[in-house]
Amino acid sequence: MQLVLASTSPYRKELLARLGVPFETVAPKVDETPLPGELPDATAERLSLAKARAVVKQFPGALIIGSDQVALLEGRQLGKPGTHDKAVAQLQSMRGKTLEFHTALTLLSALSGATQTATVPVRLVMRDYSDAQIEAYLKKDQPYNCCGSAKSESLGIGLIARFETEDPTALVGLPLIKLTEMLAREGLDVLTWPD
Repeated sequence: MQLVLASTSPYRKELLARLGVPFETVAPKVDETPLPGELPDATAERLSLAKARAVVKQFPGALIIGSDQVALLEGRQLGKPGTHDKAVAQLQSMRGKTLEFHTALTLLSALSGATQTATVPVRLVMRDYSDAQIEAYLKKDQPYNCCGSAKSESLGIGLIARFETEDPTALVGLPLIKLTEMLAREGLDVLTWPD
């Protein structure tokens, strides 16, 4: 069974590689703008499904993985900062506060058309770090393509006081526990996947 990750995220690619199963990646080319009045988990779910559907014609016999993440701070969505100045501003606004991450996952069978979609929430509490710590962190990690400006899988963990979730990989962007459950429903066990 061909497995396809509809994402250009290096973090999602790295997470999926942890399972030790062969897969391909492809850019889904989906507009990620939230719809007016759309709730964060609904945005994440809609986009994860849209990403999977965007590549289905290229891989007619595959299982396609789509994923999307929306972060909220005090009811305001946070995106990828893109620049140093925006990352500084994001991290300053987040210090000492609680964020919510909604990471949605879709597994689409191109063969049958069946889809499985779920959202894994993460509650993240940030430390009360200084401006000097922000600058030192950004210089070392350069997380400008990360939602919320912090890589929890590397030095960004030093900015985090604690987090609560059923799946820690959801914070990075691809909930592997949920994905292995979805693959199992398709008859594929990652532990006995053929070489």
